[in-house]
Order: sequence, then structure tokens, then C-alpha cells
Amino acid sequence: MVSKNLMAASTKPIILTILAREEMYGYQIIHNVTQISGGTLEWSEGMLYPVLHRMEKEKLIQSQWRMVENGRRRKYYGLTENGRKELEQEKHQWMKVHKVLSKLWALTPS
Repeated sequence: MVSKNLMAASTKPIILTILAREEMYGYQIIHNVTQISGGTLEWSEGMLYPVLHRMEKEKLIQSQWRMVENGRRRKYYGLTENGRKELEQEKHQWMKVHKVLSKLWALTPS
């Protein structure tokens, strides 16, 4: 299980990375995170949608309603140009943290 603080900190870069590959609707994003993490990260709709709405207000993502095969509508999310730029910044920052932690843990006896 991942702590709530770490989960909250990693949500934005995870969503940006997933949406950089393709547009998705909310449940797809949740399923994708569960699948990629091997079940380590378990997101709920109640956790995801406020983050998506905030990211949309920040103009990092955009949404559009689409009709699907059964006649229902789904809201799909995709990256904006600002979202792509933000993703590059997030990658850079997370890689810095990863590098430091890897060095520290390599030097620390178990």
C-alpha cells in the first residue's frame, strides 16, 4: 500500500503520462493505473474526478463528451499543450528525486 501523501503527490504526473499516450475516460484511467501498478495503486472515482476537474481548470487537460456504441455518453480527457509542457517538468523533477533516493539507499546498509 502506498501512503496517501505519496499517492497525492504522484497523481498528477501519472495522469499526465497516461493521457499523453491516448485520450481516456475516467474509468479507463483508473483501470490503467491499477493494471500498470500491478494493483499497488488503487484509485477510486471519488479520488480521480476532483483531480481531473482541477487539472482541467489549470488547462493541463481538456475534456469532451462522446457517444459510445451503446448510445451512452462518456467524457474523454486529453492533454493540452500546457499539459505536455507540465509533463516534461514533472518528469524532470521526479527523476531528480529518484536519483537522490537511489544514491542514498545504495549508501545505506539494510
